[in-house]
Amino acid sequence: MTAATIATVRQASSEQVLLAGDWTLATMPQPISALELRLRELAAGNPQWDLQAIARMDSAGGILLWRAWGRQWPASLAISPGHRSLIERVGRVPGDGQPVRSPKSLAVLLTIGGLALAAVSNLLGLVALLGQLLLDLAHLCRHPGDIPWREFSANLFKSGAQALPVTALIGFLIGVVLSYLSALQLSTFGADVFIVNLLGISIVRELGPVLVAVLVAGRSGSAMTAQIGVMRVTEEIDALATMGVSRSQRLVLPKVVALSVAMPLLVVWCSAAGIVGGMVSANLQMDLSYGFFIDTLPKVVPVSNLWIGMSKGVAFGFLIALIACHFGLRVKPNTESLSAQTTTSVVTSITVAILVDAVAAILTRNVGIPL
Repeated sequence: MTAATIATVRQASSEQVLLAGDWTLATMPQPISALELRLRELAAGNPQWDLQAIARMDSAGGILLWRAWGRQWPASLAISPGHRSLIERVGRVPGDGQPVRSPKSLAVLLTIGGLALAAVSNLLGLVALLGQLLLDLAHLCRHPGDIPWREFSANLFKSGAQALPVTALIGFLIGVVLSYLSALQLSTFGADVFIVNLLGISIVRELGPVLVAVLVAGRSGSAMTAQIGVMRVTEEIDALATMGVSRSQRLVLPKVVALSVAMPLLVVWCSAAGIVGGMVSANLQMDLSYGFFIDTLPKVVPVSNLWIGMSKGVAFGFLIALIACHFGLRVKPNTESLSAQTTTSVVTSITVAILVDAVAAILTRNVGIPL
């Protein structure tokens, strides 16, 4: 193999560029960018090109010359038929110029369309997963011996019992903060006693379920997605399918049922901690006795608020577990997909929980449930 060479011959009326040697990727001088710059400088003078002395040329050499010529044939060119055919094939390849940018309106439309298609795809996946869970429940009703009690109890312990300390701490602190801020306003109007109404309804009906949903989505939901995602990466789910074990019955169903059972209990626990925190803060700041607080709370907060809060807990637990398992099963066998799907799972779970809470607040208000 001979290296590619460039020679120039100056004549009286014009300049001639002679190329010789092997114009292949292995033989062209490095760096190729410098060689291309040299060819562009020569092409700027519109010389006569003589390529007949080139022994070999590959696509890299053809692309280099075609780009140096400005993606058009020079006015005077002497070249063999084989090399001309190669450069013609290179010329038919679309150029590598600046990408055409679509108008902003079209870009916005494409972004919205992509998000809509992704949302529809995830919604269809959730519906399919829900249908599979219903089929699994029907199967377990006919075959009680196949109920995965160990998986259910393990998930109940991880999602419920181990979440008690953090939910109690957050609930207590939120109760303290809410009581402190409310007392500042109520004391201005001499309505200190109404702090019981405010704390009881806001914590039992709204803050308790929403706080627990956010905490569980970030704690248990992400753990569920990561666990199933790692099993996807390590091909453990494929191994279960090979052994004839249903992934939905052994992995998804126990998580969904366990979190649906644990969530209303966590809501009651968090709400109780929040009320205790508010009661302590009200006693320290407003000198409101514990006895008065405990005696007034059942009178001003109807029991329907407790049932609403627990119902929200069941709905939030079911949705969080379902979404977590859905995104876990969508993980591709690489770590980047695992991190992306885990993040998406947590964000989607929190968003859906808040959206469902808003819809529930509107519906309960319209049907006349007492506050």
